Amino acid sequence: MPSPRSARPGRAIASRPLVGIDLGGTNINVGICRPAPNGELRVQAGSRVNKKTQAILGVSAVIDRIADAASESVESAGLSMKQIGGIGIGAPGALDPTTGLVLKAPNLGFVNIELAARLRKKLGRPVYLENDVNAAAYGEWKQGAARDVRDMLAVWIGTGVGGGLILGGKLYGGGMLTAGEIGHMTLIPGAPLGRRSVEHNCSRTAVAERLVFLVGAGYQSALKKSIEEERKKLKDKGDFDPSKLLRSKHIAEAFNKGDDLVHRVVEESAQLLGIAIAGVVTLLSMPCVVLGGGFTEALGEPWVRLVRASVRQHVFPVDLKKVDVLGTRLRGDAGVIGAAILARENL
Repeated sequence: MPSPRSARPGRAIASRPLVGIDLGGTNINVGICRPAPNGELRVQAGSRVNKKTQAILGVSAVIDRIADAASESVESAGLSMKQIGGIGIGAPGALDPTTGLVLKAPNLGFVNIELAARLRKKLGRPVYLENDVNAAAYGEWKQGAARDVRDMLAVWIGTGVGGGLILGGKLYGGGMLTAGEIGHMTLIPGAPLGRRSVEHNCSRTAVAERLVFLVGAGYQSALKKSIEEERKKLKDKGDFDPSKLLRSKHIAEAFNKGDDLVHRVVEESAQLLGIAIAGVVTLLSMPCVVLGGGFTEALGEPWVRLVRASVRQHVFPVDLKKVDVLGTRLRGDAGVIGAAILARENL
């Protein structure tokens, strides 16, 4: 079982700055977190560092990039690594916080990687590892949209779809340490391979690939120009990954301008995501859901409203139609702050 979450920060690092790392399939986001007068952690201005993950380079290269980003963040904050109390990192996939081991992270190509130990060796500071959406969920629960609730589900939509659970006022990992992996739940049994799971249908990657396919098949959309421009850039780099042809910002801009094709695809994705979330809400009688991730942040409240309507349509019993479905309050800081809080409480 995961180690218990202490209600009080570790005395050795309670007042010292911490490094928070949000590791994703596309980006590595790092910030220095310092205690505010009320005890909450805040990301220090000017300390944010963002690097592309570049998982294609291999495991060792990704770990080097994480360490480099952490060092750059510390330097940007005017600190030395010796002044850092500890490092918290949220990583995608199945992992074991008690050993700092990433069991399997498909987006990164990580299998049984001792991420915490390898970062500790490179940076010389204690490292606490947690699932990336668990870390974001913890941040939203402690300091964000889900503050003061005892039970909540976090669903983060970006390169993939991840989830995190707070149950009975504690971060819940489950008996096998992998609770919350809503993205890998089967959503459409019998669909073609590659179209069955929540992630296959509701991630930014899935939405982008579907839009690229439909525009290529002749459906009218203002996205055609963006796709052509991005295709030329990728071709010049020798990169032919279709999921990179549309970013969240492209989709959000077209959605906000009323592009019919984009509305149809986004609304269908929201409907399906709401069905998946409703199953968890019904199963656990969950009163609160927080949506986050790059795709949610780009589309904003219109996306949250669409998912909320679908969740409330499909839950049981009728009282659960009052479930709160909220957008992230901490936005891009959720994973960084959550990872830092977990480091403060567990190191």
